[in-house]
Amino acid sequence: MVSTSGTLYIGITNNLERRVWEHQHDLIPGFTKKYQCHKLVYCEHSQDVNAAIAREKQLKRWRRSKKIELIEKENSPWQDLSKDWY
Repeated sequence: MVSTSGTLYIGITNNLERRVWEHQHDLIPGFTKKYQCHKLVYCEHSQDVNAAIAREKQLKRWRRSKKIELIEKENSPWQDLSKDWY
């Protein structure tokens, strides 16, 4: 998730559509609500929860520039991937 100011948020969930909707409607107190991270610009899918947790931790350790490079490789215009979900 990303805010209009460019703040990035990384997290995991077992229901992406529900979680994005919750973030977009500021239903979850904390980081995404505080920084208004409402736009889904990148996601990965995994059937293995342990692998997903490990990947989340890996991405959170990355420099911002490396995270931006990953997003731009897959979604160079930074379009909201959830724009047609609701």
